[in-house]
Order: sequence, then C-alpha cells, then structure tokens
Amino acid sequence: MDAPTVLAWYDRHARDLPWRVSPADRARGTAPDPYRIWLSEVMLQQTTVAAVKSYFLRFTSLWPTVFDLAAAPLDSVLKEWAGLGYYARARNLHACAQAVVDRHGGQFPRTSEALQTLPGIGAYTSAAIAAICFDEPVAVLDGNLDRVLARYYALEVPVRDAKDELRAALQASVPARAGDFAQAMMDLGATICAPRTTVCMLCPIQQGCIATKTVDPTQFPVKPTKPERPVRKGHAYVMLDEQGDVYLQNRPTKGLLGGMTEVPGSPWAADLPLADYPAAGNWRHKGQIVHVFTHFRLELEVWSAQIDPAGLSEGWWAPRQALKGEALPTLFRKVLAQAGLH
Repeated sequence: MDAPTVLAWYDRHARDLPWRVSPADRARGTAPDPYRIWLSEVMLQQTTVAAVKSYFLRFTSLWPTVFDLAAAPLDSVLKEWAGLGYYARARNLHACAQAVVDRHGGQFPRTSEALQTLPGIGAYTSAAIAAICFDEPVAVLDGNLDRVLARYYALEVPVRDAKDELRAALQASVPARAGDFAQAMMDLGATICAPRTTVCMLCPIQQGCIATKTVDPTQFPVKPTKPERPVRKGHAYVMLDEQGDVYLQNRPTKGLLGGMTEVPGSPWAADLPLADYPAAGNWRHKGQIVHVFTHFRLELEVWSAQIDPAGLSEGWWAPRQALKGEALPTLFRKVLAQAGLH
C-alpha cells in the first residue's frame, strides 16, 4: 500500500473531529492529547462518530483531564454515559482513569504493550493511542480498516479468518507518520470506502485495489455465517407513588448493564415467566418492548401500577422531570416510554 499517497490525501481531506489534531497542526508540532484520544476511542467502540461527538464534548467539559475523570463518582460517569450502550466501557473508563493517575502519575504509557496493562484497553485501543499520540509504528486495525483491506485485497474469506494476514500487510505499510497514517485509513473507511457505498474514483489507494476492478466492490468483505440470535423474555414493572414519582433501583455491578439504573423486573429466560409483581397494586399491562443486544433479542412485557411505597427500600423514587438525569440505559427508557412516561 502506498503510504505517501494516503498521507497526501489525508493532508488535504482529514476530517475535523473534536478529539483530533489536524495534520497541519501536527506538522507544526502540536501533539495529540492521549486523554482525549483514549476517551474518543473508548466511546467509538461499537458506536458512530455522529453519536459520540456530543458525549465526548460533554465529558471533556465536565472532566477536562484524566485527573478530573478519576476523581469523579462512578455514578456520575454512568449517568453521562447513558445512551451510548455497552456499559462495561463506562466502568472500565473510570477504572482506567484511576489507574493512569494512581500508577502513572496521570501520564498515559507511550507504547501499545504498556497501554494494554490498563483496564479496558485491548489490542486495538492500545495501538490507536500509541500510534496517534506517540507515532509508534504499529498497525491500527478496526472495523473500518477490515473493510478497506478486505476490498483492497478482494479477500475471499470473512475478515475474521484472515485477521493476522491483514494486520501483517497493514503493518508493512506503516510509515514514520504512524498516527496520521492510522487516522487517514480510518477516514478512508468512513468517507470513501463506506459499508454500503464506495467512491473509488476519489480513493488514494484505488490503483492497487483489486475490488475496484470488480463489478461491485461492496461485495467485500465476505459476510460470515451468523448463528440465529436467541430470544429472551421477561417482565418490567413500572411503579408509581401518589405523586407520580417512579421507583428506580441499581442493577448489580457485574453483568449486562452492570451498575446502571433500572425499574424492577423478572429474570430474562427463553420462556416467559409468570408475572410476579414486586408490590401490591392495580397492575395494568402496557404492552411489549423489544430490545436487541449483540447476542440476543429481549422481549419485555411492561406493567405499571400505583403502589404504596412502604416496604420498598432497595431503590429510590425519581420525579418524572428528573428521569432524563438518571443513568437509565436505552432499554429502560423504552420501558418507561411504553408505560407512558417520557
């Protein structure tokens, strides 16, 4: 792959992103902030740039440095993360900030190997931080790059079956400007070589790309066979007091949506369990919501009732107007909306 041509394209067409140092500023000696790069990379896992921007700006406004984030209460971090999904990332984010402060005096390690000793930082994130911030000559291979390389080589097998070969090929192309090269390749995947469309005539690596010579470059990457997603079922119980306040509680810290806020509910199972209301009341069925997780589809029957708050001590009562500020993941915002609470 022709790295100089890729870099020349990036120098002209780099995206303007709130965490990025432009190639022109980088050439003038402005170094990327590892805190901002790390924060953006964690947020961008399984999420789009468009969705992340507002969260990133809010986080960096509330917690401008890794010291600020490390000192923040975990509940506050979870509340600000609500809606981004994959909530283990938020818990690891907080733990990582504390580790950077406690173990490294607030300075992020400068190598991908050392970065992987921190909570929540794996092979991809460590490579991205090390390359972008410190120009470590390491291949940064994410989902966008998987797609670009699968088309460049017209890969005839699913990416997961050739990951090592793709990483080795990319590694051989990494130039001295490793950080700009990594971001250039990300931009190619986001703008030129997108999932459903390609603009091959504008692509700086078109000359060497095999897929561009085929009838349809978007036939690559070859899709792996996906197992059928299982279905789980359960009940969600929305309890109101006389003032219309809503009863909320915290989920266990371990497991799916760990530490986030919820309404009480039943276990989730393959067969719908019998409704087992957590308190006496005139319970009414409000319908069903469906939420799709990575590994299963969840169908919840939503129930609502006004109840006597006596005896409920595990959670708290939240006024309706305060619900937006609670650490409610999208699943439970759907439940509350189905129950008529917005």
